[in-house]
Amino acid sequence: MRGPPPPTITLSEAERHPLEQLVRGHRTPQQVALRARVILAAAQGANNSQIARQEGVTLDTVRLWRTRWLGCQAVSLDDLSVAERLTEAPRPGKPVRITDQQVCQIVALACETPAQTGRPISQWTAREIAAEITQRQIVDRIAPRHAARRLNKGRCSRLAGAIG
Repeated sequence: MRGPPPPTITLSEAERHPLEQLVRGHRTPQQVALRARVILAAAQGANNSQIARQEGVTLDTVRLWRTRWLGCQAVSLDDLSVAERLTEAPRPGKPVRITDQQVCQIVALACETPAQTGRPISQWTAREIAAEITQRQIVDRIAPRHAARRLNKGRCSRLAGAIG
């Protein structure tokens, strides 16, 4: 069953030239080059199914970038360049509060034995490691489960298994 034709994209020369440069550029990230190829194919009149088959992507991907491009065309190229139009939108969610340096300090702490810190235990528990992290002021506060997850994500999975 056929649906309505996709919205048409009309490119100005000021848009087409940078898109072609992104496609041909040796240092262009492949995701950006793919998106540029999708926009160029859409401007040549190809429908979403044809573009998806040609580029080896899903219909949803083609629809997404066609829609985003059309939404960005109202903004001038001085305000939003062609390359910026093809980059990922900021992801939702809370920004990271624990830096890489703090993660390294947490992993180093987990590699110490609890006896070295003066704690009367033989193995770290999530609650004990969280308490030690805040006592050493590596971070202001951290939940025991989050401390254990941080260690599971790090290279200290052998130790994190004991913490779980």
